[in-house]
Amino acid sequence: MARQNEKNINNEAQQMVEQAVAHALQSQMPQLQSQIVEQVLEALPTQESATSASGSEGSGALVQAISGIHAGSSQKEILRALLDAGSRYSARIALFVVKAGAASGWQARGFGEDEAVKDFPLDLNAGPAAHTYQNRAATPGNIAEMGGRFVEKFGGPANEQVLVLPLALKDKVAALVYADGGESGRLDADALELLVIATSAWLEVISLRKQAAAKEVGEPASVVERAPVVAQTVSSYSDPFAGHAPMHVPASVPAESAAEVVEVAAAHATSAAAAPAAAADPWAAMSPEDADIHRKAQRFARLLVDEIKLYNQAKVAEGRRKKDLYDRLKEDIDKSRGTFQKRYGSTVAASGDYFHTELLRSLAEDDVSIMGANFRR
Repeated sequence: MARQNEKNINNEAQQMVEQAVAHALQSQMPQLQSQIVEQVLEALPTQESATSASGSEGSGALVQAISGIHAGSSQKEILRALLDAGSRYSARIALFVVKAGAASGWQARGFGEDEAVKDFPLDLNAGPAAHTYQNRAATPGNIAEMGGRFVEKFGGPANEQVLVLPLALKDKVAALVYADGGESGRLDADALELLVIATSAWLEVISLRKQAAAKEVGEPASVVERAPVVAQTVSSYSDPFAGHAPMHVPASVPAESAAEVVEVAAAHATSAAAAPAAAADPWAAMSPEDADIHRKAQRFARLLVDEIKLYNQAKVAEGRRKKDLYDRLKEDIDKSRGTFQKRYGSTVAASGDYFHTELLRSLAEDDVSIMGANFRR
């Protein structure tokens, strides 16, 4: 009986304590919530430090950056806008123009002054620059791989990590974009790659607009494309870096032959401008209607293949290296082939086999072995 009474007393005491604690917690709950929120916020990085760490300012800022690039009406405006936008996503960024197999500095942001890299020769024979140039794919690396001369002149980021991206016109690398995190470590590779792709696309649009405008006023195409045509340009597009002649030649070109490089490029441009119209128009002997269908089919094939390359850059680079490109892109290639066949398979352009030709030319770089053993020849 005594034990039961003791148990009842303990239960009553427990209930009283619980009620008192609940009342105390209820009265203090707002203050406790406020303290918890403050402590959590203190533990989290601030918006500014989070931005610095990730290099990202959100999708809205990225859209704004691309809009700024697309607001440019000249090639210099577009490239400067790229560097300005890229500086939001990296502590240091620089653009190196590729001409005649050599890369020469143009402008930079975050290196102290915009002209800090002007005419600096970038080594295209080793490191991430070489891999980017050869494979047309963004390449991360260590600052030491940029070469002793680069490090000696510009120093390196605190974390030693760098990124080199290709700025391509059609399927040729016209420039390399170098970026690193500097002292802050601010480097957003995805955002930078998107900006470079947007810039490349807009440069091509501007180029096409200029060519179309020239044709409307009866101006010969050679006026639009009067820039020397060298290994890394595409004859059907005007060269946005025509005014930036390299002051350096690659190590593989002897110094005494530098003048020959210029002469050959000039001769190539002259002969291209003087070429008869028939050489540029393989359908000249056809009726205007049939020739137009062939031209449209070829352009459509190039558009389809360019789209495959744009959205599969990593697969393209790896497939070229391992020579199994078709296996990696089978779904995209077959889908695009079907699209092409649906539109032009029953027309006079079917005999041109333009989609197959463009796959080999643009994707496989005229080497069918790169497509792999399962590719339909």
